[in-house]
Amino acid sequence: MELLYKGKTKDIYKGEDGNLVLQFKDDVTGVDGHFDPGANQVGLSIEGVGKENLKMSKFFFEKLKENNISTHYISADIENNTMVVKQAKVFGKGVEVICRYKAVGSFIRRYGLYAKEGMKLPAYTEITLKDDERNDPLITKDALSILNILDNEEYNMIVGLTKDISGIIKRELEKKGLTLYDIKLEFGKLDNGEIVLIDELSGGNMRVYKGDEYIDPMELGKYLF
Repeated sequence: MELLYKGKTKDIYKGEDGNLVLQFKDDVTGVDGHFDPGANQVGLSIEGVGKENLKMSKFFFEKLKENNISTHYISADIENNTMVVKQAKVFGKGVEVICRYKAVGSFIRRYGLYAKEGMKLPAYTEITLKDDERNDPLITKDALSILNILDNEEYNMIVGLTKDISGIIKRELEKKGLTLYDIKLEFGKLDNGEIVLIDELSGGNMRVYKGDEYIDPMELGKYLF
């Protein structure tokens, strides 16, 4: 296979059939040796984390397929830490879409004058640019259009998909007595123009609680499997 890209937590290869193969690694993002899913650099390695992230991604992607949600997912090989996906072109240099059910994290840092920690939010959705140098800045619908990253139709499609996908994942977590506070998703466009969910769906993508207790992303799989 041809190596296309070495990422922080995954390497991407091109398979002989034209699909992509994601190789999940045990490297995780963090700072000074401490795990932080929001960090922009590799902070440490945790044995087995790649396999756990792949298992969780497989679980959620297959749940989405059952609900007729289009994604890039084709199959997963847990033993070899690989996931086969369709090729998809990202928007601009990549955007991240956050769906929020509770006011925590950066939402409180931005809007703390008005928002209270933990207050309910109605699947509030916002988009940030993937830009490590500028700390993944928040961007508005109008700016996305002006900069030719997303047109208004694509924006509305992605927001709608985000709410549908987040709702499915939220309900799956509720079956295990867990509460989804927020989740970060990524989207791309297939050769036929279809917009689909891409990347992975693991503990590092979401903030999950059991009652008032925050569930460490590395521990989330213990509640699901």
